[in-house]
Amino acid sequence: MWKWRSKQRKTSRTAQLNRRDLLQGKFWKLVRPSAIGPLVMRYPKTRADVESIAPISPAQPQRESVPHGRSDQQQSISGISIQPVSVSPLPAKPPVKSFPVFRPPGAVSEDQFLAGCTRCNDCADVCPHDAITKAPPRLGVIAGTPVINADTNACWMCDDFPCISACKPGVLVHSLPKIIGTAKITEHLCLAHHHTTCTVCSERCPVDGAIRVNQGKPTIDENTCTGCGVCRYVCPAPENAILLMPLFNRPSIPT
Repeated sequence: MWKWRSKQRKTSRTAQLNRRDLLQGKFWKLVRPSAIGPLVMRYPKTRADVESIAPISPAQPQRESVPHGRSDQQQSISGISIQPVSVSPLPAKPPVKSFPVFRPPGAVSEDQFLAGCTRCNDCADVCPHDAITKAPPRLGVIAGTPVINADTNACWMCDDFPCISACKPGVLVHSLPKIIGTAKITEHLCLAHHHTTCTVCSERCPVDGAIRVNQGKPTIDENTCTGCGVCRYVCPAPENAILLMPLFNRPSIPT
């Protein structure tokens, strides 16, 4: 009997925190258990238990169909427009993505080139310097199309450009600029920039004024350079000092 009264007196007291509970942040002990409900989570077993935990809300009203012919302001629900969205027109044929390569002089834009080139190899057959070769199979969609690799054999920029005249599909055009790309000298690899007498690139360049030599050091005029790659082909440096970049944005021709 005495134990029961002592327990009742203890539960009726206002809950207090000791120093350890205060340091550990156990402030929930200040709230009586009757105020926070049971601390043990149990799964509901009956429908009555489920409704006591989360009463079921009434069914949501379904959207009303909008009669045909209503105005645009009426075709909405709770301010949200339900008008049909017009279909965006898609291009008939997406452009083909290819790896940037060096094309022969007078090449049209890359998408037109891939669409029109028949891979006949006529341009390579008439090249007097065997500079035009077929793209290897590892290059995917451009495999078999004419390319120029300056490390193997550069384009010597013939005066009459027989490769353009031989192109029957018309992807090599005389009216377009005869620019393949552009070249740049890597000075820390160039022998002439390290007090060594070397003028091979300027002597063999087929384009007048593309490479200028100042105090024994060659520089490339990007406005004159055609990117033919002869300077890279003849560079005697242990690590080739010529960096070549193809022409990425070639002009298109009206179809």
